[in-house]
Amino acid sequence: MARETGPKCKICRREGKKLFLRGERCYSPKCAIVKRKYPPGQHGPKGFSRASEYGQQLREKQKLKRTYGILERQLKKYFDKAKKSVSNTEFQLLRLLETRIDNVIFKAGFLSSRNASRQLISHGHILVNGKRIDIPSYAVKVGDEISVKESSKTKKSIQENLTAGKGKKRELTWFTVDEKNLKIKIAKHPDEEELLQDIDTRLIIEFYSR
Repeated sequence: MARETGPKCKICRREGKKLFLRGERCYSPKCAIVKRKYPPGQHGPKGFSRASEYGQQLREKQKLKRTYGILERQLKKYFDKAKKSVSNTEFQLLRLLETRIDNVIFKAGFLSSRNASRQLISHGHILVNGKRIDIPSYAVKVGDEISVKESSKTKKSIQENLTAGKGKKRELTWFTVDEKNLKIKIAKHPDEEELLQDIDTRLIIEFYSR
């Protein structure tokens, strides 16, 4: 499974916002954004420098990539696919990212970070329509039912992760959550207002269209 390694808190500080990469820590006073509201660097506290037009496009692209925990090659593939769609490219790009199964499990409140969701999926603990799925980038479809494998529900590490994720559920209408039985049902495609709102996707489209 391709992923970014290295200090995750530095990534949030570089982007100037919480990306929820460290799970429970991101919701506590220990969060790096709470303690140090300035970019990382060896020269101590300093503000964010004024970015050029290209720099602004790059930062938005990096922010989107790191929010969903994907690599450059993956994001470029999503952009190419969104560009071929008949719908708005910006909207379609976010919809493709939002319907990744690792993001759905995170948004449902089962786990406290997308990274934890990816780990749960890649280790074979997640079922889609009764079949094991171990690909975090799997795109969910309307009518899909996502569940935790029965034999995995009692594992201590999974229970701890599931407990940590409780209370982090987003209020979304495109899927329903059965917390008791650990099931998610995809009811429809996400609406525009339910997609990520604090990313300027226009700049990302400009970046890849150069």
